[in-house]
Amino acid sequence: MNDRTYNQGADKLRSTERVKRLEVERVVELCLQGTAINSILDIGTGSGLFAEAFSKFGISVTGIDLNEEILETAKEYLPNNDFKIGSAENIPFDDGTFDAAFFGLVFHEVDDYKKAMLEAYRVARLHTFILEWQYKVEDFGPPIEHRLESKFIKDLALTAGYKSFTTIPLSNLILYKFNK
Repeated sequence: MNDRTYNQGADKLRSTERVKRLEVERVVELCLQGTAINSILDIGTGSGLFAEAFSKFGISVTGIDLNEEILETAKEYLPNNDFKIGSAENIPFDDGTFDAAFFGLVFHEVDDYKKAMLEAYRVARLHTFILEWQYKVEDFGPPIEHRLESKFIKDLALTAGYKSFTTIPLSNLILYKFNK
C-alpha cells in the first residue's frame, strides 16, 4: 500500500455524486462494445460498483481488492459473485482465466505499474480496460501528482505485449481499451 491507495469507506465510493461523475453504465457499455466478453476480472473492485454494472450485462465478474472490509460491501451487492483479497501485482488466478481485466480508477494506486500491467495481460485472454482520471488538476478525484499521463499508460501496455489500444475521453475520465 502507498499514499495513493484509497482508504476511506465504501459509502463514499457509491455516493450519488461520484457515480454520476464516473458514468458507470457508459463505461461498461464502451468496454463491451465490439467485444465478445463473457468473463471479467475487476481489479481493485472496491465496493463492487463496476462489478455490479458488468453483471447487469450478463458478464461473469470476479473481483479482487486489498481491502477486506470494502470487499464485504461488494459481497453485499453481489452475493453470488466471487471476491478475493488480491493485489494487481500478484493476481491470484491462472493465465487466461478471464476474457478481460478491468481497472476502475485504481491503476494510479498500484505499487508497481509494469507488474500490474503484465499481470492483467497474463490473466486476460482478450482485453484489458483501464479507467483513469484525466491528467489535470480538478476538485474531484486524486491530486495531480497521483494521476497518470496517457503516454505512460500506453507505453506500459505496449511493453506488456498488447497489440492495439483505443483511448476514449469521457466527461471526467479516460477509458483505455487494450487488445491482445
